Amino acid sequence: MAAAEIDVKYVAHLARLHLTPEEEKKFGEQLSHVLGYVEKLRELDVSGVEPTAHAIPLVNVTRADAVRPSLPPEEVLRNAPATANGLFMVPKIVE
Repeated sequence: MAAAEIDVKYVAHLARLHLTPEEEKKFGEQLSHVLGYVEKLRELDVSGVEPTAHAIPLVNVTRADAVRPSLPPEEVLRNAPATANGLFMVPKIVE
């Protein structure tokens, strides 16, 4: 897409930005430079490059789930400001 086809005012409207005419001109020029760089990248031969989502392999560092005993209810409720029938009492927030 050529830079001339980009309507900066429309894009700013989509992004909920209020731009001055000077800002529209400035961002239009910057967008033109960015799109020019993208066009340069399209000229590269990437036929031998495998598509990837990340430059390096990522591995989750979370631990495996394990069944463990939970805290006793008395200890859990010990610091609660208010309890009733073994449950936390919280203020009503919906009317």
